[in-house]
Amino acid sequence: MEFGRISGDQGKHHVEYDEKGRLMAQGLLTASIGTKIGGDLNYIAKELVSEFIRPVFSGDKITCEVTIKKIEQMEGFKKVEIESVYHNQKGKEVMRGSSHGIIRDE
Repeated sequence: MEFGRISGDQGKHHVEYDEKGRLMAQGLLTASIGTKIGGDLNYIAKELVSEFIRPVFSGDKITCEVTIKKIEQMEGFKKVEIESVYHNQKGKEVMRGSSHGIIRDE
């Protein structure tokens, strides 16, 4: 609920419990899980594409697997292409994403 307050995404499905007593998580909240990995890599995203396959609900455990698809060395930085797949605790795919950006050389 806090993410919805901060983001302004207060859609009915995010603030009213369903018949199983769950709230649906905002898609961008789910997508933000992968930003932890990006932060660890010092990755600066230039573009993010997300496909929301099935809803995520309160109580779900989500994992994100990131694959670096391409790295191209440039002067002072690397161009990087990334794909990510998100699964819930039942092993069902809930989201798929791709991104391209840079990692600055140190």
